[in-house]
Amino acid sequence: MPLRQHVYFALFSRHTTADDMASELGIPPDEVTVRGSRFTEPAVVPVDHSWMVVCRESGLRVDEQITCILDRLQPHTDRICDLTRHLARTGGGAVLQIVRYFNDTDQAQPGAADAPNLFGWHLDRKVLDFLNATGAELDIDEYDMAGAEDTT
Repeated sequence: MPLRQHVYFALFSRHTTADDMASELGIPPDEVTVRGSRFTEPAVVPVDHSWMVVCRESGLRVDEQITCILDRLQPHTDRICDLTRHLARTGGGAVLQIVRYFNDTDQAQPGAADAPNLFGWHLDRKVLDFLNATGAELDIDEYDMAGAEDTT
């Protein structure tokens, strides 16, 4: 089954910009969002500012992608904790987001026969300790990309 996935750690706030978060942490983000409005037309505009560190490396299991992110962030845990507590006082916070797309046949699958098994993964003590220390939530989104014609 074709599978595409990525993981990111994000700090989010309605009041503190991603630039301000980066300045406070001393860590540049891989991606940001800028708060807009809740309107979805003509395009979806984020409801929060977000500062994100992302791993989109294909061929890695979820736990391996998380390790890539934590290897970058753990030296800065104290600053992340301080900022997360500040953001939480005004409705913001932190999240470790896992996004998986199953049956994603629209994506090229070179060497699919040799591809590693991406289905099994776990959260080890190091990850759980980081999530606990930073007050981060864990959010897992999984999408079945099979069309209606593929389900029969």
